[in-house]
Amino acid sequence: MMSKTFAPAKINLCLHVVGQRADGYHLLDSLVAFAYVGDRVRVMPASEMSLEVAGPMAEGVPTDKSNLVWKAAALYDVPVSIALEKHLPSAAGIGGGSSDAAATLFAMADLTGTSQMPAGATELGADVRVCLARQAARMRGIGEDVTPVEGMPEMHAVLANPGVALATPDVFKGLENKDNLPLPKRIPRWRGVWSAIDWIARQRNDLEAPAIAIAPVIGTVLDELRGLPEARLARMSGSGATCFVLFEERAEADAAAAQLAAAQPGWWVTAATLR
Repeated sequence: MMSKTFAPAKINLCLHVVGQRADGYHLLDSLVAFAYVGDRVRVMPASEMSLEVAGPMAEGVPTDKSNLVWKAAALYDVPVSIALEKHLPSAAGIGGGSSDAAATLFAMADLTGTSQMPAGATELGADVRVCLARQAARMRGIGEDVTPVEGMPEMHAVLANPGVALATPDVFKGLENKDNLPLPKRIPRWRGVWSAIDWIARQRNDLEAPAIAIAPVIGTVLDELRGLPEARLARMSGSGATCFVLFEERAEADAAAAQLAAAQPGWWVTAATLR
């Protein structure tokens, strides 16, 4: 028997840092959506645990128990052979590791016929809980407070990463003000994709400036994205270095992705639909 699952990229459409706890963890208020590009996870029964990583973004990804995929599968206490196909860049601000872990939990639940997630599942990482939701959501606190956002219109995007890995703690350390205003109390029901983008544009990613200070190429990526035809809004996702630009039509995103990929062949570039 074998179970396969998909691990979509998590996109922080906006990310406000609203405080810091005594233990050092930062408090967030973020609107999250999922782009249907991502990694793939396959699990099969085995005599002992193993992890194989392949795919265009496999280089440097650990294949031992330090990988979140291994840790997620180990929560079931059933030895399996895991195959992780990496299409998302690592340390890129799009929740690749957390989404992989969530996908592994789904695959293990299917393989074992278990309906409940094991104890410790949401302790694998701050983004795992929202990745288990797999839908547009408002994420608050340190990631433990996840509220689904209903009625978000389908949006289209180009994602771009210049190949720079950023350590999240370093980005947070560079943030000067850690007590910023949260998102508006109520997230509206938008009348269409244009109104959703307008609302998102009035918010921000508080980690964008410190990330650019560490890796100035992120500013270059944002400039390139803003210059694409029909681009509505360009912003960094999470703690970077992946950035996104929003469009109202998928054809616009496809054409823009092709243009950017030709201009920047060394970058990871893809068009995606946000659902």
